[in-house]
Amino acid sequence: MTKGDIIVSLDIGTSKVRAIIGELNGSTLSIIGVGSADGEGIRKGSIVDIDKTVQSIREAVEHAERMVGIKIESAFIGITGNHIALQPSHGVVAVSSPDREIGDEDVDRVLQAAKVIAVPPEREIIGVVPKQFIVDSLDEITDPRGMIGVRLEVEGSIITGSRTIISNLVRCVERAGLHNAGLVLMPLAASSIALSNDEKKLGVVLVDIGAGQTTVSVFENGVLSALSVLPIGGDHVTNDIAIGLRTQTEVAETVKLRYGYAMVSEASPEIMFKVSRIGSNVDKEFSQAELANIIEPRMQEIFSMVRREVERLGYVKEIPSGYVLSGGVACTPAVDKLAEFELEAPVRVAIPEYLGVRDSSFVNGVGIIQYAIKNYVRRSHNASNTPAHRKAGGFIERVKGWFSEFV
Repeated sequence: MTKGDIIVSLDIGTSKVRAIIGELNGSTLSIIGVGSADGEGIRKGSIVDIDKTVQSIREAVEHAERMVGIKIESAFIGITGNHIALQPSHGVVAVSSPDREIGDEDVDRVLQAAKVIAVPPEREIIGVVPKQFIVDSLDEITDPRGMIGVRLEVEGSIITGSRTIISNLVRCVERAGLHNAGLVLMPLAASSIALSNDEKKLGVVLVDIGAGQTTVSVFENGVLSALSVLPIGGDHVTNDIAIGLRTQTEVAETVKLRYGYAMVSEASPEIMFKVSRIGSNVDKEFSQAELANIIEPRMQEIFSMVRREVERLGYVKEIPSGYVLSGGVACTPAVDKLAEFELEAPVRVAIPEYLGVRDSSFVNGVGIIQYAIKNYVRRSHNASNTPAHRKAGGFIERVKGWFSEFV
């Protein structure tokens, strides 16, 4: 039995679906369960087969449940993709308390006011990213709670997404037997553990290289300022290997994970491996250096596209804090060295500092839990101090309502 609050995240990716169980005791987060399954029914980050996606979610959740011995009922869902867009917004409210002290309720109302904006019928508002609060013309305030004022404003960005894609995602989760505790934007989730506060203030680019797509997120002055998704990822590397070695895709994926190197100069010509070839009954032997000769050009293309996209977003000057890589492809040996050469900037790979998930591919899943704790758990516990909430059910039930307010 667990003693703390249980928070569950779902990272539904192209190659893998991951369910991660976190336990919060006071201010300490422990990752107590991890489940994963192959991402059947998902292509380039989008659901193309409902039934297969539901089965993948069930397998991942059941795997995590067996590790911990508890039943998962609700989960926070990570969302990303080329349908996500940021739109500037502004909200204004009058401070409600008689003593003019700004509290949680005022912040909630001003963020709701920022969401009162016309969006096309096919789009859905996921949440708000505050850039700054303004109290009686005093700007650049990050948290106005406790301040005295009459007029509270917020400048930020509305996060919108495709209503169809969001509905299909939530439908899959619900058909898998889970309640949707809320949607969390992946770059915001990943930034909570992948980036430091100084990096986000000075300017940094978070590059999440997944199997089907690469998400480029620019953080500046402490907030997410630009977002873009490129239709290229680790699956393209796997396909190149399958063609180059003339083997099956599954074999190419296994070879990539076991022997792959992002740079030819870092790979060993002495490490050999055999692969079964299409149209032949005889396995052929290749070296790690030969494999790197296939991987490096595609990785160079990915980083070249990332650099051009960052420039297209308006960041033509040097990014002060450089680039941070996450995602499964970021686990490839020497990928940071190749990225530094191609991007001409400092590069590091983000790795969660939790036992059992010290792998860059877990950044999103663990980040969802961290982001939920930072933005909603404390609010939920504060709300639970009131008589009406002391008798409320579990943590998930108390926190659900907050996700209809923010991201």
